[in-house]
Amino acid sequence: MNYANWRSRFQNSAYVTNGILAVTILVFILETLSGGSTNNAVLVAYGARANPLILYGQWWRLITPVFVHIGLTHILMNGFSLYFLGQMTERLFGHWRFFLLYFIAGFAGNVASFAFSPNTLAAGASTAIFGLLGACLMLGDTYRENPVIRQLARQFLLLVVLNLAFNLFSSGVDIYGHIGGL
Repeated sequence: MNYANWRSRFQNSAYVTNGILAVTILVFILETLSGGSTNNAVLVAYGARANPLILYGQWWRLITPVFVHIGLTHILMNGFSLYFLGQMTERLFGHWRFFLLYFIAGFAGNVASFAFSPNTLAAGASTAIFGLLGACLMLGDTYRENPVIRQLARQFLLLVVLNLAFNLFSSGVDIYGHIGGL
């Protein structure tokens, strides 16, 4: 393969999404080996959002929760969502914009969670994933004249509404983090 073909293939791949997913899976494996991904002490050790520790000065806990997951179902749901939605949004927005979008949404979601869910331990990539959904909704508004993008945005809007409705009736789900990421 010559350099031009390699460069084109590399630029068109979703390597940021794949990198984030790889780090997330590695963290989950380490959580599991360290005592379990549902063990609160393990979750705190790996960077889950814990408000008292943030107030103590551990501000990095407003970013690290996007890599930490609580249980197998949690990482599977977020992992599949990140893989499919991340592939698409990274190609649409480009690698650096996707990277910034993902982490700014994750940060915003964790700030909202910090502000409105003070007594819970929180983790997961869903704050950032909701930010990706919000970016796709924004595309539908920006490109209203394009029927394909407009239809895609409607489908994402339905997905957001359904997810938030399920959040209202599910215990252990941080709706404030999801809204903040969105």
